[in-house]
Amino acid sequence: MLAKSVNYKRKLPVLTKLLLERSDEEHPVSRQEMQIELERWGLSAERKSIYDDMEQMRELGLDVQSRRGKGGGWFIGQREFELAELKLLVDAVQSSRFLTNRKSDALIRKLEGLASVYQAKQLQRQVYVDRRIKTMNESIFYNVDKLQGAIAANRVITFRYFEYNLAKERVFRRGGSRYRLTPYGLIWDSENYYLAGWDERQNELRHYRVDKMSDIAVTGMVGRPRKGWDPEGYTRRHFGMHSGRPCTLSLRCANHLAGVVIDRFGQDVMLAPDGEEHFTVSLNLVVSPPFWGWLFGLEDGVEVLSPGWAVDEFKAKLGRVLSQYREE
Repeated sequence: MLAKSVNYKRKLPVLTKLLLERSDEEHPVSRQEMQIELERWGLSAERKSIYDDMEQMRELGLDVQSRRGKGGGWFIGQREFELAELKLLVDAVQSSRFLTNRKSDALIRKLEGLASVYQAKQLQRQVYVDRRIKTMNESIFYNVDKLQGAIAANRVITFRYFEYNLAKERVFRRGGSRYRLTPYGLIWDSENYYLAGWDERQNELRHYRVDKMSDIAVTGMVGRPRKGWDPEGYTRRHFGMHSGRPCTLSLRCANHLAGVVIDRFGQDVMLAPDGEEHFTVSLNLVVSPPFWGWLFGLEDGVEVLSPGWAVDEFKAKLGRVLSQYREE
Protein backbone atom coordinates (compact mmCIF):
# COMPACT_ATOMS: atom_id res chain seq x y z
CA MET A 1 0.00 0.00 0.00
CA LEU A 2 2.86 2.34 0.88
CA ALA A 3 4.65 1.60 -2.40
CA LYS A 4 1.47 2.41 -4.33
CA SER A 5 1.12 5.74 -2.55
CA VAL A 6 4.73 6.71 -3.28
CA ASN A 7 4.26 5.64 -6.90
CA TYR A 8 1.17 7.87 -7.20
CA LYS A 9 2.94 10.88 -5.69
CA ARG A 10 5.77 10.54 -8.19
CA LYS A 11 3.47 10.18 -11.18
CA LEU A 12 1.83 13.60 -10.97
CA PRO A 13 5.10 15.60 -11.03
CA VAL A 14 6.37 13.53 -13.96
CA LEU A 15 3.17 13.98 -15.97
CA THR A 16 2.94 17.67 -15.06
CA LYS A 17 6.50 18.29 -16.26
CA LEU A 18 5.82 16.35 -19.45
CA LEU A 19 2.70 18.33 -20.32
CA LEU A 20 4.20 21.73 -19.45
CA GLU A 21 7.31 21.10 -21.54
CA ARG A 22 6.03 19.00 -24.45
CA SER A 23 2.42 19.99 -25.03
CA ASP A 24 0.35 22.85 -26.36
CA GLU A 25 -2.85 23.14 -28.39
CA GLU A 26 -1.04 22.16 -31.59
CA HIS A 27 0.97 19.37 -29.97
CA PRO A 28 -1.09 17.19 -27.60
CA VAL A 29 0.66 14.34 -25.76
CA SER A 30 -0.86 10.92 -26.43
CA ARG A 31 -1.54 8.23 -23.83
CA GLN A 32 1.18 6.10 -25.39
CA GLU A 33 3.73 8.93 -24.99
CA MET A 34 2.72 9.30 -21.36
CA GLN A 35 3.14 5.59 -20.77
CA ILE A 36 6.63 5.63 -22.30
CA GLU A 37 7.66 8.57 -20.11
CA LEU A 38 6.26 6.95 -16.95
CA GLU A 39 7.99 3.66 -17.68
CA ARG A 40 11.25 5.57 -18.16
CA TRP A 41 10.88 6.64 -14.53
CA GLY A 42 9.93 3.14 -13.42
CA LEU A 43 6.30 4.09 -12.78
CA SER A 44 3.14 2.20 -13.64
CA ALA A 45 1.15 3.47 -16.59
CA GLU A 46 -2.28 1.81 -16.58
CA ARG A 47 -4.73 3.39 -18.99
CA LYS A 48 -7.43 4.08 -16.40
CA SER A 49 -4.98 5.62 -13.92
CA ILE A 50 -3.80 8.15 -16.51
CA TYR A 51 -7.35 9.46 -16.91
CA ASP A 52 -7.56 9.77 -13.13
CA ASP A 53 -4.22 11.58 -13.09
CA MET A 54 -5.44 14.14 -15.64
CA GLU A 55 -8.49 14.87 -13.52
CA GLN A 56 -6.32 15.23 -10.43
CA MET A 57 -4.12 17.76 -12.26
CA ARG A 58 -7.20 19.80 -13.20
CA GLU A 59 -8.26 19.85 -9.56
CA LEU A 60 -4.81 21.20 -8.68
CA GLY A 61 -5.35 24.16 -11.03
CA LEU A 62 -3.70 23.12 -14.30
CA ASP A 63 -5.76 23.75 -17.44
CA VAL A 64 -5.44 20.22 -18.80
CA GLN A 65 -7.46 19.77 -21.98
CA SER A 66 -7.89 16.82 -24.28
CA ARG A 67 -8.51 16.17 -27.95
CA ARG A 68 -9.98 12.96 -29.32
CA GLY A 69 -9.36 11.20 -32.59
CA LYS A 70 -6.23 10.78 -34.66
CA GLY A 71 -3.35 12.85 -33.30
CA GLY A 72 -5.29 13.46 -30.10
CA GLY A 73 -4.17 13.48 -26.51
CA TRP A 74 -3.81 15.89 -23.61
CA PHE A 75 -2.26 19.35 -23.52
CA ILE A 76 -1.96 22.45 -21.35
CA GLY A 77 -4.43 25.08 -22.51
CA GLN A 78 -4.26 28.37 -20.59
CA ARG A 79 -0.81 29.09 -19.15
CA GLU A 80 0.43 31.77 -16.77
CA PHE A 81 1.63 33.77 -19.78
CA GLU A 82 0.09 33.65 -23.25
CA LEU A 83 2.47 33.17 -26.16
CA ALA A 84 1.83 36.73 -27.37
CA GLU A 85 2.73 38.06 -23.90
CA LEU A 86 5.97 36.06 -23.85
CA LYS A 87 6.90 37.45 -27.26
CA LEU A 88 6.44 40.99 -25.94
CA LEU A 89 8.61 40.21 -22.91
CA VAL A 90 11.34 38.68 -25.09
CA ASP A 91 11.29 41.75 -27.35
CA ALA A 92 11.59 44.02 -24.31
CA VAL A 93 14.54 42.05 -22.94
CA GLN A 94 16.34 41.97 -26.29
CA SER A 95 15.90 45.69 -26.87
CA SER A 96 16.75 46.77 -23.32
CA ARG A 97 19.96 48.74 -23.32
CA PHE A 98 20.76 48.34 -19.64
CA LEU A 99 21.01 44.53 -19.94
CA THR A 100 24.19 42.98 -21.26
CA ASN A 101 23.97 40.46 -24.08
CA ARG A 102 24.76 37.63 -21.67
CA LYS A 103 22.06 38.65 -19.19
CA SER A 104 19.55 39.13 -22.03
CA ASP A 105 20.22 35.60 -23.30
CA ALA A 106 19.87 34.16 -19.78
CA LEU A 107 16.53 35.89 -19.19
CA ILE A 108 15.18 34.81 -22.57
CA ARG A 109 16.07 31.17 -21.81
CA LYS A 110 14.03 31.47 -18.61
CA LEU A 111 11.10 32.97 -20.49
CA GLU A 112 11.25 30.09 -22.95
CA GLY A 113 10.79 27.75 -19.99
CA LEU A 114 7.32 29.20 -19.47
CA ALA A 115 6.18 27.84 -22.85
CA SER A 116 6.21 24.45 -24.53
CA VAL A 117 9.34 23.47 -26.45
CA TYR A 118 7.44 24.12 -29.67
CA GLN A 119 6.30 27.58 -28.62
CA ALA A 120 9.83 28.35 -27.35
CA LYS A 121 11.11 28.11 -30.93
CA GLN A 122 8.88 31.08 -31.80
CA LEU A 123 10.55 33.08 -29.02
CA GLN A 124 14.01 32.52 -30.49
CA ARG A 125 13.93 35.57 -32.71
CA GLN A 126 15.91 38.76 -33.07
CA VAL A 127 14.32 42.19 -32.85
CA TYR A 128 16.04 45.02 -34.68
CA VAL A 129 16.29 48.13 -32.54
CA ASP A 130 17.76 51.17 -34.27
CA ARG A 131 21.26 51.97 -32.92
CA ARG A 132 20.81 49.62 -29.97
CA ILE A 133 23.93 49.64 -27.78
CA LYS A 134 23.97 47.11 -24.96
CA THR A 135 25.62 48.08 -21.70
CA MET A 136 29.08 46.77 -20.85
CA ASN A 137 28.37 46.76 -17.10
CA GLU A 138 27.09 43.31 -16.07
CA SER A 139 26.51 44.35 -12.43
CA ILE A 140 23.72 46.83 -13.27
CA PHE A 141 21.12 44.05 -13.15
CA TYR A 142 21.91 43.38 -9.50
CA ASN A 143 22.63 47.01 -8.64
CA VAL A 144 19.06 47.98 -9.51
CA ASP A 145 17.78 45.44 -6.98
CA LYS A 146 20.22 46.68 -4.34
CA LEU A 147 19.18 50.30 -4.93
CA GLN A 148 15.49 49.43 -4.68
CA GLY A 149 16.19 47.94 -1.26
CA ALA A 150 18.06 51.07 -0.14
CA ILE A 151 15.22 53.30 -1.34
CA ALA A 152 12.61 51.20 0.48
CA ALA A 153 14.65 51.25 3.71
CA ASN A 154 15.67 54.92 3.28
CA ARG A 155 19.36 54.16 3.77
CA VAL A 156 22.30 56.25 2.57
CA ILE A 157 24.45 54.59 -0.10
CA THR A 158 28.03 55.13 -1.21
CA PHE A 159 29.49 54.36 -4.62
CA ARG A 160 32.14 55.28 -7.15
CA TYR A 161 31.21 56.88 -10.47
CA PHE A 162 33.04 56.51 -13.79
CA GLU A 163 33.11 57.39 -17.48
CA TYR A 164 34.75 55.52 -20.37
CA ASN A 165 37.78 56.92 -22.21
CA LEU A 166 38.78 56.33 -25.83
CA ALA A 167 40.35 53.00 -24.90
CA LYS A 168 36.99 51.94 -23.35
CA GLU A 169 38.61 51.96 -19.92
CA ARG A 170 36.88 53.18 -16.79
CA VAL A 171 37.97 56.58 -15.53
CA PHE A 172 36.60 57.32 -12.07
CA ARG A 173 35.40 60.81 -11.22
CA ARG A 174 36.53 62.69 -8.11
CA GLY A 175 39.77 60.75 -8.27
CA GLY A 176 37.99 57.53 -7.40
CA SER A 177 36.63 58.82 -4.07
CA ARG A 178 33.22 57.59 -3.02
CA TYR A 179 29.99 59.49 -3.53
CA ARG A 180 27.45 59.53 -0.70
CA LEU A 181 23.78 59.78 -1.59
CA THR A 182 20.34 59.47 -0.06
CA PRO A 183 18.51 57.59 -2.84
CA TYR A 184 15.08 58.99 -3.66
CA GLY A 185 14.02 56.97 -6.69
CA LEU A 186 14.99 55.15 -9.88
CA ILE A 187 14.11 56.75 -13.21
CA TRP A 188 13.99 55.01 -16.61
CA ASP A 189 14.75 57.53 -19.35
CA SER A 190 16.30 57.35 -22.83
CA GLU A 191 17.00 53.60 -22.48
CA ASN A 192 18.94 54.08 -19.23
CA TYR A 193 18.34 53.73 -15.50
CA TYR A 194 19.12 56.78 -13.38
CA LEU A 195 19.23 57.08 -9.61
CA ALA A 196 18.02 60.41 -8.25
CA GLY A 197 18.82 61.43 -4.70
CA TRP A 198 20.38 63.93 -2.31
CA ASP A 199 24.11 64.28 -2.87
CA GLU A 200 25.65 64.80 0.57
CA ARG A 201 28.79 66.50 -0.81
CA GLN A 202 27.09 68.85 -3.28
CA ASN A 203 24.21 69.42 -0.87
CA GLU A 204 21.62 69.25 -3.66
CA LEU A 205 19.36 66.87 -5.56
CA ARG A 206 21.26 65.07 -8.34
CA HIS A 207 20.98 61.98 -10.52
CA TYR A 208 23.46 59.37 -11.74
CA ARG A 209 23.38 56.68 -14.42
CA VAL A 210 23.17 53.31 -12.71
CA ASP A 211 25.35 51.53 -15.28
CA LYS A 212 28.18 53.96 -14.43
CA MET A 213 27.94 53.37 -10.68
CA SER A 214 30.48 50.95 -9.20
CA ASP A 215 31.07 49.33 -5.81
CA ILE A 216 27.67 50.32 -4.44
CA ALA A 217 27.35 49.89 -0.67
CA VAL A 218 24.23 50.35 1.45
CA THR A 219 25.15 51.94 4.78
CA GLY A 220 23.30 51.83 8.07
CA MET A 221 22.75 55.60 8.04
CA VAL A 222 19.16 56.80 7.74
CA GLY A 223 18.63 58.97 4.67
CA ARG A 224 17.20 62.47 4.43
CA PRO A 225 13.41 62.94 4.28
CA ARG A 226 12.06 62.98 0.71
CA LYS A 227 9.90 66.06 1.17
CA GLY A 228 8.46 67.27 -2.10
CA TRP A 229 10.10 64.50 -4.15
CA ASP A 230 8.25 64.38 -7.48
CA PRO A 231 9.86 61.87 -9.89
CA GLU A 232 7.55 62.75 -12.78
CA GLY A 233 8.23 66.45 -12.45
CA TYR A 234 11.96 65.86 -12.02
CA THR A 235 12.13 63.82 -15.22
CA ARG A 236 10.07 66.33 -17.15
CA ARG A 237 12.42 69.17 -16.20
CA HIS A 238 15.59 67.31 -17.24
CA PHE A 239 15.90 66.76 -20.99
CA GLY A 240 17.70 63.45 -21.54
CA MET A 241 18.50 63.50 -17.80
CA HIS A 242 21.22 66.12 -18.42
CA SER A 243 22.19 68.59 -15.74
CA GLY A 244 22.01 72.31 -16.36
CA ARG A 245 20.68 75.61 -15.08
CA PRO A 246 17.15 75.47 -13.62
CA CYS A 247 14.74 78.29 -14.45
CA THR A 248 11.20 79.21 -15.43
CA LEU A 249 11.46 79.54 -19.19
CA SER A 250 8.93 81.51 -21.22
CA LEU A 251 8.36 80.54 -24.86
CA ARG A 252 6.22 81.96 -27.68
CA CYS A 253 5.09 79.19 -30.02
CA ALA A 254 3.11 78.82 -33.22
CA ASN A 255 -0.30 77.23 -32.65
CA HIS A 256 0.57 74.10 -34.63
CA LEU A 257 3.15 73.26 -31.93
CA ALA A 258 0.55 72.94 -29.17
CA GLY A 259 0.51 69.14 -29.47
CA VAL A 260 4.31 68.99 -29.41
CA VAL A 261 4.47 71.00 -26.18
CA ILE A 262 1.70 68.96 -24.54
CA ASP A 263 3.35 65.66 -25.53
CA ARG A 264 6.64 66.75 -23.95
CA PHE A 265 5.42 68.56 -20.83
CA GLY A 266 2.05 66.93 -20.10
CA GLN A 267 -1.62 67.86 -20.08
CA ASP A 268 -1.23 70.20 -17.09
CA VAL A 269 0.90 72.73 -18.98
CA MET A 270 -0.82 76.11 -19.40
CA LEU A 271 -1.00 77.44 -22.98
CA ALA A 272 -1.93 81.14 -23.09
CA PRO A 273 -3.20 82.51 -26.45
CA ASP A 274 -1.01 85.28 -27.88
CA GLY A 275 -2.77 86.67 -30.92
CA GLU A 276 -4.47 84.47 -33.50
CA GLU A 277 -1.48 82.35 -34.52
CA HIS A 278 0.63 81.97 -31.36
CA PHE A 279 0.53 81.02 -27.69
CA THR A 280 2.94 81.50 -24.80
CA VAL A 281 3.93 78.94 -22.21
CA SER A 282 6.00 79.06 -19.03
CA LEU A 283 8.02 75.94 -18.23
CA ASN A 284 9.82 74.97 -15.04
CA LEU A 285 12.82 73.08 -16.39
CA VAL A 286 16.59 72.63 -16.45
CA VAL A 287 18.21 74.29 -19.46
CA SER A 288 20.80 71.94 -20.98
CA PRO A 289 22.26 71.08 -24.42
CA PRO A 290 19.58 68.44 -25.14
CA PHE A 291 16.89 71.06 -24.45
CA TRP A 292 18.45 73.50 -26.90
CA GLY A 293 18.60 70.68 -29.45
CA TRP A 294 14.90 69.97 -28.97
CA LEU A 295 14.11 73.68 -29.29
CA PHE A 296 16.20 74.01 -32.45
CA GLY A 297 14.22 71.16 -34.01
CA LEU A 298 11.09 73.31 -33.79
CA GLU A 299 12.79 75.82 -36.12
CA ASP A 300 11.17 79.27 -36.39
CA GLY A 301 7.95 78.07 -34.77
CA VAL A 302 9.23 78.94 -31.29
CA GLU A 303 10.91 81.95 -29.67
CA VAL A 304 12.60 82.20 -26.26
CA LEU A 305 11.17 85.19 -24.37
CA SER A 306 12.76 84.96 -20.93
CA PRO A 307 14.82 84.86 -18.78
CA GLY A 308 17.31 87.14 -20.51
CA TRP A 309 20.33 84.90 -19.89
CA ALA A 310 18.55 82.00 -21.64
CA VAL A 311 17.78 84.22 -24.65
CA ASP A 312 21.42 85.25 -24.85
CA GLU A 313 22.65 81.67 -24.42
CA PHE A 314 20.46 80.38 -27.24
CA LYS A 315 21.53 83.22 -29.54
CA ALA A 316 25.17 82.51 -28.78
CA LYS A 317 24.78 78.81 -29.57
CA LEU A 318 23.02 79.55 -32.85
CA GLY A 319 25.72 82.06 -33.71
CA ARG A 320 28.51 79.56 -33.09
CA VAL A 321 26.85 76.99 -35.32
CA LEU A 322 26.16 79.54 -38.06
CA SER A 323 29.76 80.77 -38.01
CA GLN A 324 30.94 77.35 -39.15
CA TYR A 325 29.01 77.70 -42.40
CA ARG A 326 29.74 81.33 -43.29
CA GLU A 327 31.83 81.82 -46.40
CA GLU A 328 35.27 83.40 -46.08
